[in-house]
Amino acid sequence: MEVQIDFTKSAQENASDYFERSKRARRKASGARTAIEELQKSLEKERKSASAVEKPRLKALYKQEWYEKFNWFNASNGMLAIGGNDAQQNELINTRHFEGSDLFFHADIYGGSLVVLKEGVEADKSTREEAAQFAACYSRAWSQGLSAVDVYAMRREQVTKSKNRGALATGAFLLKGEREWYKGMQLELAAFTTESKGQSTEDSSGSDLYKKLNVVPSITRKRLGIKQYVSIGIGNSKKSDAAKYIARALGYGDIDYAMRHLPAGLFSVKMVKE
Repeated sequence: MEVQIDFTKSAQENASDYFERSKRARRKASGARTAIEELQKSLEKERKSASAVEKPRLKALYKQEWYEKFNWFNASNGMLAIGGNDAQQNELINTRHFEGSDLFFHADIYGGSLVVLKEGVEADKSTREEAAQFAACYSRAWSQGLSAVDVYAMRREQVTKSKNRGALATGAFLLKGEREWYKGMQLELAAFTTESKGQSTEDSSGSDLYKKLNVVPSITRKRLGIKQYVSIGIGNSKKSDAAKYIARALGYGDIDYAMRHLPAGLFSVKMVKE
């Protein structure tokens, strides 16, 4: 151990200097120990606080039903109707989802959604009317600004593809036999949300409630007695703006989903609370 001596000072003065230095060193050491103890207490408090707070739950994602990739709605009696968004979907519905017990609906105008009412052969006239209005709304009549259009219905065996390969384009079909007509179907829709249980992709063992967007013919909305909805008609607003309005008015988060389930054309949208 080396000891430095200041020869300009007496032995007593040197001893006094070392005594003061030792006191300062002891004070610094004591302060360091106190700081360490306070830091340890603070860290322990933070750990306890973090463990007491529930971890934030990730936003649950829900698997859509198979029919939600198409235009779809549930009639007032619960029957499902699906329609194609384009020629490819029309083709897909015809080849995979149009069965012998179903009914085919199409507006009497070139271009439009092939609409299939599942189990429609057993449906009553009023339910078929709902499917007919749906087919009217998702036809080219909307983009042409028509207020109404005629619609016809046919059975599975009346709707076929040509036997000569390549004779018909994708989404086009041969129709034969008598048609069941629905005259002057109004181009009017309504959007509303319902609570539905969906399986979370975050945790396959659990489920949760979420909002499901329904876009239905105005006839269906009236028969269901829905009092809070967005009325959708032909107007001057772009499809994207209409979808944003619908999502905002109904507190629905998926604007893209809303946009995909609207017809092609321009819109008039209004929130209604009866």
